[in-house]
Amino acid sequence: MAATRQRQLRLGAFMRPVGIHTAWWRYPDAYPDANFNLKHLIRFAQKLEEGCFDAWFMADHLAVLNMPMSALKRSATVTSFDPLTLLPALAMHTEHLGLIATASTTFEPPYLIARRFASLDHISGGRAGWNLVTTSNPDAALNFGLTEHMEHGERYRRAREFFDVVTGLWDSWAEDAFIRDVANGIYFDPERMHVLDHQGEFFSVRGPLNIARPVQGWPVIVQAGASDAGRQLAAETAEMVFASGGRIEDARAYYADVKSRAERCGRNPDHIKILPGCLVVVGDSDAEARDKRALLDSLVHPDSGIASLSIALGHDASGFDLDGPLPDIPESNASKSGRERVVARARRDNLTVRQLAQIAGSYGGLAMVGTPRTIADQMEEWLDTRACDGFNVMFPWVPGGLDDFVDRVVPELQRRGLFRREYEGRTLRGNLGLPRPEHRFFPH
Repeated sequence: MAATRQRQLRLGAFMRPVGIHTAWWRYPDAYPDANFNLKHLIRFAQKLEEGCFDAWFMADHLAVLNMPMSALKRSATVTSFDPLTLLPALAMHTEHLGLIATASTTFEPPYLIARRFASLDHISGGRAGWNLVTTSNPDAALNFGLTEHMEHGERYRRAREFFDVVTGLWDSWAEDAFIRDVANGIYFDPERMHVLDHQGEFFSVRGPLNIARPVQGWPVIVQAGASDAGRQLAAETAEMVFASGGRIEDARAYYADVKSRAERCGRNPDHIKILPGCLVVVGDSDAEARDKRALLDSLVHPDSGIASLSIALGHDASGFDLDGPLPDIPESNASKSGRERVVARARRDNLTVRQLAQIAGSYGGLAMVGTPRTIADQMEEWLDTRACDGFNVMFPWVPGGLDDFVDRVVPELQRRGLFRREYEGRTLRGNLGLPRPEHRFFPH
């Protein structure tokens, strides 16, 4: 048995709510209703805990009418549970698995976000994580009474202030504020309560929060920005970064950049874990795994592909010549890094619009396709060459793809000493090796 190594993989499960690939629900023996079936979701969470996964990572979106109907009618993402309603339910059926939910800084007030995540942290016994996102989807804006969408830089300034308000609210109460002195009838010590009284560019929030300080001090802060503004926000605030996968050389450069930015902010770079998303397809042989991936990709309808490409580009691609090269794409208010990745790949590999649509409609990011040994080899190389601290694993379909990873890849990683055999602690911070934040207003 391999000795436990100093650097071990961190593994999140990217449940969006169950899959990133457009065709996951069409794969043979997949559960087509998985993302809206609580019994299935509980079973997946328990399977991930059996595999000692760090966390269930639930992305979110706030619009249904975000693509042409020809593509929308083929999408399983139109119905899914609200993350902060689902995750407390999953907390009741698990003991160790971290529970990370996406909540946007663009549409919801900080007080509500602070309260919900503090509640999840208490309910789960310290397993909550907040994926702090700045929503760039103009379709979502229409569901919140907004017609104009916030400019990219402004979204990030607002997000930075939002973080300060939420974490300030989490620190509303000292750890020993609630004395509950029955004899004298005193429930809390007013001297151990902090009123935030925040007045900023975007928010005015009095406080205090009406819930005790979270079990972890603060839920784990997760971020996914890849643009320059996103990297800086991550360096200042994030403890886990959901990075976009891609070429290992690019991942190493991103890793070094974010870690060095964190260090320049006075932070310990080991206290920010970088986990790229990675689609994993497991087979008895590399050829069988490739056949599984090819079958999955073949189930993506062209209507879905063009719609996905339009979203990635922030520009309507429906009028493009399918068999011609990608035309020049103007700047937009959508995700800059997403557009740049697509354009760079199109130019590098000389791809037609049809080929790009097939990639966009399936999954064009980092994928590891092969035997458990092949996949473990790749994960080990990424970890050892400082391209990542672990992965947010994306399953090609459920339950089969998830079961394959837990039953076959995890034991191979454990044999190599790359991954835990049992949880180190009971909180998400404890399992990720992250410190508990010092109380801002009542330091020890």
